Amino acid sequence: MAVTFLGVRHHSPACARLVADTIHSVRPAYVLVEGPADMNHRMDELLLGHELPIAVYTGYRDAHRRHGSWTPLCDYSPEWVALTAGRAVGAELRFIDLPAWHPALAEVRNRYADAEARYSEVTGRLCRTFSVDNVDALWDHLFEIEPADGLAERLAAYFDLVRGDTRTDSDDMAREAYMAQWVRAAVADAGDRPVVVVTGGFHRPALMRLAKQGDRTWPEVPRPPADAVVGSYLVPYSFRRMDAFDGYQSGMPSPGYYQHLWESGPAEAARRLTETVTARLRARRRPVSTADLIAARATADGLALMRGHPHPARVDVLDGLAGALVGEAIEAPLPWAARGPLQAGSHPVIVEMIAALSGDRVGRLHDSTPLPPLVHAVLAVLGGPGEELLDLGEEPGRERSRLLHRLRVLRIPGVERISGPRLADGAELVERWTLTESGDRLPALIEAGGYGADPQEAAAAALAERIPGANLDQLADLLFDAALCGIGELAGQVLDDMARAVGAAADLGSLGRTLTVALAMWRHDDLFRTSGSTTVATVVRAATRRALWLAEGVRGGPAPADLQRVNAVAAVRDALRHAGPSLELDTDAALGVADRIAACRDAPPDLRGASLGLGWSLRGRAAADPARAVRGAFVPASAGDWLAGLFALAREEVLHTDGMLELLDDLVAEMTDHDFLVALPALRQAFGFFPPRERHLIATRLVERRAGDASAWDLMRLDAAPELVAAGRALDERVEAALRREGLIAS
Repeated sequence: MAVTFLGVRHHSPACARLVADTIHSVRPAYVLVEGPADMNHRMDELLLGHELPIAVYTGYRDAHRRHGSWTPLCDYSPEWVALTAGRAVGAELRFIDLPAWHPALAEVRNRYADAEARYSEVTGRLCRTFSVDNVDALWDHLFEIEPADGLAERLAAYFDLVRGDTRTDSDDMAREAYMAQWVRAAVADAGDRPVVVVTGGFHRPALMRLAKQGDRTWPEVPRPPADAVVGSYLVPYSFRRMDAFDGYQSGMPSPGYYQHLWESGPAEAARRLTETVTARLRARRRPVSTADLIAARATADGLALMRGHPHPARVDVLDGLAGALVGEAIEAPLPWAARGPLQAGSHPVIVEMIAALSGDRVGRLHDSTPLPPLVHAVLAVLGGPGEELLDLGEEPGRERSRLLHRLRVLRIPGVERISGPRLADGAELVERWTLTESGDRLPALIEAGGYGADPQEAAAAALAERIPGANLDQLADLLFDAALCGIGELAGQVLDDMARAVGAAADLGSLGRTLTVALAMWRHDDLFRTSGSTTVATVVRAATRRALWLAEGVRGGPAPADLQRVNAVAAVRDALRHAGPSLELDTDAALGVADRIAACRDAPPDLRGASLGLGWSLRGRAAADPARAVRGAFVPASAGDWLAGLFALAREEVLHTDGMLELLDDLVAEMTDHDFLVALPALRQAFGFFPPRERHLIATRLVERRAGDASAWDLMRLDAAPELVAAGRALDERVEAALRREGLIAS
């Protein structure tokens, strides 16, 4: 009996060729592959004839843990080649690793994640020895571009070296002990026939040692806990998701390039890479001349010769293209000199080069592939692409809205809400959605299938997962999402948590968001069907009282308006206005707080303005002379912030009070150019609280006052941005001061 242990790097064309050649040569009785053992009874499903790349997605959920992981496979994955070559020679096929849901893989999002982070000291030393930038360039140099002769020996020496200095954690030990038991059982069953074992190279030395002695019975496949929900399904995958430059954490980067390398060898892969980069750049109207291509190829050939490569490697081609096509200096290191996602701000040519390396291949499952119930439930009712306008006043519209919101919560691509009920205005009864086709929709639905069998169950589980540890802001969003999804029992759970959190809230802005949502639930129960209305009322009462208490304790000098704080005061106003008598809220006490804050010079300007507006809007009149209050607050450094608070709470009162707009116009006109420029950003923000119709009314009254023959539209439209106008005025002022200083104009 002979056991051949092949240690591989995941998604390596060189390793895939070695696996295929070995299996066809020795024709083993068993081919054992690192992969989820609970998929062994579904091997026929895996080998149906899919268009790769695909992945096995496993979702796990119990009362304490939620986990999702992928086992991706492409044409040149050694594991995939082991399965297809093994079936071709009539071998028995077995996955031999623990299931993806197992606690030993609890931190593993991708089963085929390389172990390089654990042996970075060794690979770093090798990179320095061979004068390459990183482990990817090292791998190409040692294995992908070099002749195949002696590849198995070189791989064994490499993995023996990197494993020798690495400490193994308990999770790896558990996985390796389990895989070794499969090896021993297969060897015992095979008799004199050979066995081939294909695993990540990191595990090979340990398996060779552990397989020599121990139990030779077939291991049992672990079963999940009785209360757990577990599902494994095949998922279409894409080269983009596999690429290290897109954040993928295992295997080779640049899958498009390595697909060419697998299909045609290094020389042809280099040529195709150059052609693909050129085509992408020209499609985006970036000039690439024949001379540029000649220079790029010549540079790549020269670099390959200098680096000892029989054919240009990936980095040789990339360095040649960058040198020929990027005309200016590049300050940051080139992305292929490191691993990880492409950094923001990269040169556009470099971005297109990385995209060309990645490729645009997307996998497709065979039509007979089983799918989770959620996929069938959604696709049966989702419908085709287009816009949908839903009437939330009618039950069919509400039911359709709940379905789409459940998909939104599950993050299903191609389902986007354009308009509809918002936190601050739950009474809107028209909702507009856009549905678009997306290649990522099926994978997302399969992954979401781990949450439940139908959209309501799945959305409820997804939202429930976000509840533990959520702060007030997050609880407010959760409550609103639960209501929009029509998940009443979950809304009750969130409300209970919110009621407990409100009493200890210390942030006025977060408390205001909570009050806004709870009030919307209370006011529009017929729309949201929020269960536990008593709890909703409790939250509204408690949040209103707590917000007033927090607001009176806020102190601070001039500072930019805090819109969350201002919105919290607006939420208090709405609660008092719409729910005061019903919920026995003390409006008189609230007005007393508002008057004290409005008169307190130690309170921030925006809060003082908002408090004046609170009293003004609730009483229908200002507690004190509003003109006097406006004059007293009109300090250039803080006038706009004070007005922002006032306008947010009492916009209509200001607009319809005789003389108020004229007073504001006079106060602005009296400002020096310097004071106006200081106040301008905050003033713009303050007047932004007026909707377009009311801004036009303001402009009309100002034009009538100052230039009766002009148009209000001319006042509202500028050919240049306001910031540019302000900067121009500041420049004029500096020029005039310089001229006056030099005596070129009269003082």
